[in-house]
Order: sequence, then structure tokens, then C-alpha cells
Amino acid sequence: MTIQEAAQRSGLSAHTLRYYERIGLIHSVGRDHSGHRDYAEQDLQWLEFLTKLRTTGMSIADMCRYAELRRMGEHTADERRELLELHREGVRSRIAELTQDLKVLDDKIDRYKELA
Repeated sequence: MTIQEAAQRSGLSAHTLRYYERIGLIHSVGRDHSGHRDYAEQDLQWLEFLTKLRTTGMSIADMCRYAELRRMGEHTADERRELLELHREGVRSRIAELTQDLKVLDDKIDRYKELA
């Protein structure tokens, strides 16, 4: 599929897809007979995973490290798992913080409702 189709299906812009390729987050995407990028379904699955990492706050540097380890092969599975486990702990911590922040907001809203 073209870069425009991949952008539409992934929810990322064509600019972001080119950037991800340039910094090594996306391996070299295949090219069609005209030399245009030709994304495959597995590319979209990888983009979906990258989007989840980014949405949960993983840094681009850590994402690049993960992508590099992935390209290196199965012998890096433990290191990739450790990287994801560390990230998961950060996500859990952020969820706990947000839960507390939400409680403060809920309490404030409840106070205003009592005044009405």
C-alpha cells in the first residue's frame, strides 16, 4: 500500500512515517516498481505497536533502542522484554498519578455541586 494509504490506516501522517523511517523506527519499507514506498500489513502492525508505545509515553530514543534490538534478532528478546517491563512500570506509575489527580477533580466538582 502507498504511504498515503498507510498513513490513513495507521492514523499517522505521511510526514511521521517518513520521519520514523529516517530515524530507524521503521525498517526499510519495500518499494514498488516505480520506487515508491510499498507498505505491507506487517508494517502496519509494527506501526500500531509503535503508536501504543508513543501514546503511553515511551521516548523516541527508547523506541529506537527497542526497534534496533528487534532488528538484531531473537537473542535480544530478554533485553526487549526488560525495556518493555521498565516502560510498563512507568505507565502504571503515571496511571496511579492520574487516578489521584482525577480524584481531586471529582472532589472539587462534588463540592461545587453541593453549593448549587
